[in-house]
Amino acid sequence: MRADGLAGGHGGADRLGELIPVALRGMAAGVAERGGPVPAGEPVAVAAALVAERGEPAPAAADEGAAGGGESGSSDVGSAELHRAAPAPNPAAGPGGQAPAAAMPGPAPAAGNGALPRRGVGAEAALGQLSRLLAAGSADPADPACAAHLHCPPLAVAVAADVVASALNPSMDSWDQAPVASELEREFTTGIARLCYPDADHPDAVVTTGGTESNLLGLLLARENGVVQPVCGANAHHSVARAAWLLGLPVPIVVPCDGDRLLPDALDKILTPGCVVVATAGTTNTGTLDPLPEIARICHQNNARLHVDAAYGGMALCSETLKSKLDGLDRADSVALDLHKFGWQPVAAGLFAAREAADLGALTVRAEYLNADDDTEAGLPDLLGRSIRTSRRPDAFRMAVTVHALGTDGLGALVERCCATATEVARRVDEHPGLRLWGPPELSTVVLRPVVADEAGGDELVARVRRALLEAGTAVIGRAALPTGPGGANQLWLKLTLLHPHATAADYLPLLDRIAATAGAELVAGRESPVAS
Repeated sequence: MRADGLAGGHGGADRLGELIPVALRGMAAGVAERGGPVPAGEPVAVAAALVAERGEPAPAAADEGAAGGGESGSSDVGSAELHRAAPAPNPAAGPGGQAPAAAMPGPAPAAGNGALPRRGVGAEAALGQLSRLLAAGSADPADPACAAHLHCPPLAVAVAADVVASALNPSMDSWDQAPVASELEREFTTGIARLCYPDADHPDAVVTTGGTESNLLGLLLARENGVVQPVCGANAHHSVARAAWLLGLPVPIVVPCDGDRLLPDALDKILTPGCVVVATAGTTNTGTLDPLPEIARICHQNNARLHVDAAYGGMALCSETLKSKLDGLDRADSVALDLHKFGWQPVAAGLFAAREAADLGALTVRAEYLNADDDTEAGLPDLLGRSIRTSRRPDAFRMAVTVHALGTDGLGALVERCCATATEVARRVDEHPGLRLWGPPELSTVVLRPVVADEAGGDELVARVRRALLEAGTAVIGRAALPTGPGGANQLWLKLTLLHPHATAADYLPLLDRIAATAGAELVAGRESPVAS
C-alpha cells in the first residue's frame, strides 16, 4: 500500500482502516514491553533506547509486507534494545527488587547527527515501529501508579472522535474550512457557557489549548476593559504571572493563603477598581478551592474584575453532589476550564467562558482571506474572532462527542468517583504508620509525606523518593512545596492526583506501601553513602 495515501476523500476511510490496526498493535506491544506506569531509567537511559533504534531498517513481515505492495509491516523492530541493559536491582522497584522487563538501556551511545531519513520504510513499518517505541517509552496515565500530574487517561470515545477530526482536518479559522465543525463548536461552547453562567443573559465560551491560554484571555479581556493590576493568591498557577508579563501588565500582587486558600480579608485590604482578581477553583498543589462567594462579594464591593481559574475543578459543575463547591463561580467575569483534566480528553481541551459575550469582542481581528466584511454581512460566521490563534484543530468535536455519549450526568459521575476515591485514599494515608497526610482532599488530590522525612531525611529525602520510584519505572508521583515548616517555611510533600475514574482505593494501597518502603530504603542508602557522610 502507498505510504502517501490520504486519510480523507474517496478511499481515505479504507486506508485508515488498514493502518489504524497496525498502529494499535504496535501500541499494544509497547505497553506490554513497558510493563509498568513509566519506562525505567534516568532520562539519558530513556533517550538511549530511541537512539539505539533510529535508522534501523525494518525487516519485512510476511503477513503484511506482501499485501502492502513491498512495504515492511513489522512492529517488532528493535524490541531487544529496550531490554538490553536493565538497571541494577532497586529496593523500591517492587517484588524481586527488579525494574520492569521493559527497562530502558543504560549508558547512552554517542548522539546521532539528527538527520532525517532520505528513504522511508513505508507506512506500516513506520507506524508499527514508532507506535511500539512510543508506548514502551511513555508514562501511562491509565495506570493508577501514574498519579503525578493533572494528566488524565482519555476516554476511548474521545480518542476515536479525534481520529475522525484529524482525518477530516477542518481548520477552525474560517467557516469555509469547517462548516459543520464550526456549528458543532458553537453548540458545544454555548452549552459550556450556560453551564458556568446559568442565569446570565448573554454568556459565551471559546475553545483554548488549556488553562494557560485561558488565564491569558482572562487578563487580556480585563486589560481591554481598562483593568491594569492583576491580583492573585500565593496558590495561583504560574501562568497568571506569565500572562501578566506577556500582556505588559504589572507583576501580580500576591495575596497570602491559609491551607492553600486565598484569604478574603487580605484581599479586601488591597483591592481597587483597577484590579482583576484571579481566584483558583482547584489548585495545582492540593486541589483546594478558593472561597469564591466571599471573593466575588469583595470584588463587587470594590468594583474589581474577577477571573476564576477552574481548570481543575470546573467540571464539578456537572455533579449535583459536588457543584456547590463552585458556588460563586457564576459571579465571575470569566472562567477557565480544562476537559483534559476532569473531562478525560486528549490534550488539548481547554475552554474559556465569559459572563458577557460582548467581552469576547476584544478578540476581533480582520483578515480579507478569512473573514471579509462582505462575507460576514452575507451571513458567513466569523471564526477568526473566536480565538487568539489562527489555524486551530476542531478540539470541540471530541468534547462534544464525549458529552453526547455520557451526558453531563455521566461526566459528573466520573468526577464524583475520582473525588470519592481520593477521600478513601487520604483516610488510608492518615492510618498508615509510615506516612503523614497534609489534609483531607477537596477534589481528587492527596498530599502526603513520609514520616522518616520529618525524623531524619528532610526535604532531600522526599525528593529522592519521588525520583527513585520514577527511575525504577515503578510509579509517577508529584511534588508540592507547602508552607508547613517552622515559621511557615516551605516543606516538600508528595502528591497523588487521582484522575483515573475506574480505579479504586484498593488500587492505590500498594503504592502507599511502596512510598513508605522507598523512603526507608533511601534513608538507609543516604546514611551509607560516602557523599552523605
